[in-house]
Amino acid sequence: MADFDVAVIGAGAMGGAALYHLARRGIRAVGIERFEPGHDRGSSHGHTRVIRLGYYEHPSYVPLLRQAQAAWRALEQTAGRSLMHITGIIEIGRPDGVLIKGTLAASRLHNLPYEVLDARSVMRRYPAFRIPDDFIGVFQPDGGYIETATAVKTHAALAAAAGATLRTGEIVRSIEPHAGGVRIVTDRDVIEAKTAIAAAGAWMTKLFPSLPLRATRQVMAWFEPKEPALFEHGKFPVFMLDGAHGIHYGFPLRAEGLKISKHFHQDQTTDPDTVDRNVSAGDEAAIRAACVDNLPAADGRLLAAKTCMYTMTPDGDFLIDRLPGAPNVIIASPCSGHGFKFAPVIGEILADLATGKTPAHDLSRFSLGRRN
Repeated sequence: MADFDVAVIGAGAMGGAALYHLARRGIRAVGIERFEPGHDRGSSHGHTRVIRLGYYEHPSYVPLLRQAQAAWRALEQTAGRSLMHITGIIEIGRPDGVLIKGTLAASRLHNLPYEVLDARSVMRRYPAFRIPDDFIGVFQPDGGYIETATAVKTHAALAAAAGATLRTGEIVRSIEPHAGGVRIVTDRDVIEAKTAIAAAGAWMTKLFPSLPLRATRQVMAWFEPKEPALFEHGKFPVFMLDGAHGIHYGFPLRAEGLKISKHFHQDQTTDPDTVDRNVSAGDEAAIRAACVDNLPAADGRLLAAKTCMYTMTPDGDFLIDRLPGAPNVIIASPCSGHGFKFAPVIGEILADLATGKTPAHDLSRFSLGRRN
């Protein structure tokens, strides 16, 4: 039986970041991961994730984002490697659509730098786009992307270097709070800890079936563009497009191809242990539709496609709270398809909660009992 101050269940984006910050503080911490950090069976793979400041979901996320950007830069300096790439971001849609209204509201409230472009100006600056006359674009210079698997592996490696124990290939069967702490039963051992942080991604739905969470199946695709020069770094930014087929997003061209995905894809609830990882013609069509209509130069050969999972709350906001009736179990599902970019600052928050320190951020929006 192993004994620790804090046990972190899941060493993905959030759990790995929490483990890193705990280890840096000298806390005896263990991370328990069913696969390996940076694996491709959860939510944090597929090479890249967007980071953006003008947050259409809600303006209250912007202060967290500012700190997250600073934390990514600090992590890069510690690790001696590049993780965050600032390309700018163009968000495109109708002025009254959810994406444009939301990003403008957040940008104006927090005095973020941005530029509004009419449809003709968007297409002049970025010739790859073909958009209706009534669309506009909001360009923000501070947007970009993070290298996902590399970032997850970096947090895990730095946590181990700082003294954390990392146990991989080990499945948590149950989390049992008791008077003296928390007992974690795995397929190999029993681990005792004073506090547990559960950050198991889509598997939160299995560990805590009573929580308001559901795992959904997503698909990411990489295309061979017909005109690669239009999508090169320096010429093409990260983008989000709120069009006739939903919200799609994509990245500048990289070695693995031009990545384009549909946000929330087909919103299919799934089981993380049995999720269909085959990519169908329908999956491809749901993504390619935006290329056909709005990015015809991207509508080339499919190079690769992968599934991942979002872990959704009913309102789309994060879930960070103590388990009811068990305050030494912290549940962390900073998720709903937009959480990865926050990982280093969420890691700090979780480390604060696990060590009795009051986080600098108001977490009421993320509580189980919220009324947003």
